Amino acid sequence: MEKLSNKERMKIKRQTMPEQDSTKRRNNFLEVNLGFTEELARMEALRCIQCPKPTCVEGCPVNVKIKDFIALVAEGDYLGAAAKIKEDNMLPAVCGRVCPQEEQCEVKCVVGKKNDAVAIGRLERFVADYERQHSGAKIPEIKKKTGKKVAIIGSGPAGLSCAGDLIQMGHEVTVFEALHELGGVLIYGIPEFRLPKEIVKAEVESLKKLGVDFQTNAVIGFTDTIDELFQNGYDAVFIAVGAGLPHFLKIPGENLNGVYSANEFLTRVNLMKAYKFPEFDTPVFHCKDKNVAVFGGGNTAMDAVRTSKRLGAKNAYIIYRRSDVEMPARKEEIHHAQEEGIEFIFLSNPVEFIGDKNGWLKGVKVQKMELGEPDASGRRRPVPIEGSEYIIDIDMAVIAIGNGSNPIIQKTTPDLQFNKWGNIVVDEATMKTSKQGVFAGGDIVTGGATVILAMGAGRKAAAAISEYLNGINKK
Repeated sequence: MEKLSNKERMKIKRQTMPEQDSTKRRNNFLEVNLGFTEELARMEALRCIQCPKPTCVEGCPVNVKIKDFIALVAEGDYLGAAAKIKEDNMLPAVCGRVCPQEEQCEVKCVVGKKNDAVAIGRLERFVADYERQHSGAKIPEIKKKTGKKVAIIGSGPAGLSCAGDLIQMGHEVTVFEALHELGGVLIYGIPEFRLPKEIVKAEVESLKKLGVDFQTNAVIGFTDTIDELFQNGYDAVFIAVGAGLPHFLKIPGENLNGVYSANEFLTRVNLMKAYKFPEFDTPVFHCKDKNVAVFGGGNTAMDAVRTSKRLGAKNAYIIYRRSDVEMPARKEEIHHAQEEGIEFIFLSNPVEFIGDKNGWLKGVKVQKMELGEPDASGRRRPVPIEGSEYIIDIDMAVIAIGNGSNPIIQKTTPDLQFNKWGNIVVDEATMKTSKQGVFAGGDIVTGGATVILAMGAGRKAAAAISEYLNGINKK
C-alpha cells in the first residue's frame, strides 16, 4: 500500500463509476454501471484511512472485513481481496451491485463524516468481477463430513448464503427451488441492466463446486411437505422462500387487460427473456409507443419503469402518492431513471382504472394528495385533496407496491407459527421457528427487505442449524 498520511488520503476525491450514456442505455438491456478500472479501484481504496475500529463493519449485515479487503485492493492484491470478502459473503458480485451500501456500511464510514464515504460497494464489485474474469472462484476448505442433511427451501440470497456456510461446515445441503432457474429474486426480480444473470449463475456454480445439490421445479408444500422432507432423511430445514405474493391496489378496473403486478411483468422479462421476443417465446404486453404507468416508489418500481422504457414505451411514468423525499428507492436508481427519461408524478394516488368496451386499459383516474403527519413508517402520511381527481391516459399499468408471503407452506405446515401478515415467526438470535428442526430467514420472516439483510439471516441460520445438528450428534 502506498504510504500516505490520513490527511493525504482525505484529499482524494471519491472516484466516479463509469456508466453507459443514458441516451444509449435506455434502448438496451446491457449493464448501466460499467465498474471500476484497476486504476480507479486502487485510487478509491487509498481513500480508506484504515480505522483501528472500523465502524463500517457495524453497518454490514454479514460483517465483511471491509478495511482488510480494501487494504488488499490498494496493494493490488485483488484475488486476495476477493478471498477476504468471501470469508463472510459468498455473493460479492451481487451485493456490490444491488445492496444499498449508502444506507448500511458506507453511512458508517468515518471518511464520510467530512467527505464522501469510501465507495465500499463499488470496490466489492470490482474485486468480485476481477476474480471471475481472471481466475474463477477458489474453492474454500470444506470441513470433515458430518453425515447430516439440510434441506433449504428457496435459492434466493438467504438460501444461497445459508447453503454456502453449511456446506463448508461439512453438512450435506440440498436447495429446492420452485422455478426452473436458480437465484430467486436475483434472477426473476432484478433486471439484466442492473444485475446481469451470468453473474448470478456464476455465483450458483461456485456453490455447486462446493457440493451443494440444487433441485429445480420443486414447490415445497406441493411436491413435498416439510414433514415429508424429514421423512426423506433431512435432519433440518431452512425456509427461505422470500415474499413473492404481490400486493394490489384494490381499486375498480384492476382486472382490465394491460394491468400487471410487478412480479409478473419482471418475471416475464427477466427470467423468461420476454425482452428478446420472439427469439424467446414469452410475450409481454407490447410497450412500444405506448403509455406505461408504474405505481410505487421502491426499487422494484424503478426496475419496472426502466424496463418498460427499454421495451419502447413512448411515455413511462412513476406515479407515487408521496413526494420524492419519501421515496424508498435507492438514490442512484432514481437518478438513473430520471436520466433515462422517466417522468415522475408525485402526490397522486390511483383511485380507478378505466377501460374500453373490449376490456383493455385506456386510462387511470388519480387523486391529488398532500402530506400530513408521519405514519408508522416515519414518512409523512398522504392525505387526499377532495375534488382533485384527474385522468392520465395509459395503455399499461404495473403495480409495484410490495409483496406478501405465499401461503403454500403455511397451509401445509399447521405446527409452524406465522404472524398476521403471513410471515414466519422466528427467534431473531437463531432463526429457529416454532417447529423442531425448522429455521427460516429472509423476506418470508421480515417481509420485503434487501439482498444483504436476507444473506445475513441465512448466515445466522446456518450457524444455528450447525449447532443444532452437532447437538443431535452428541445425543
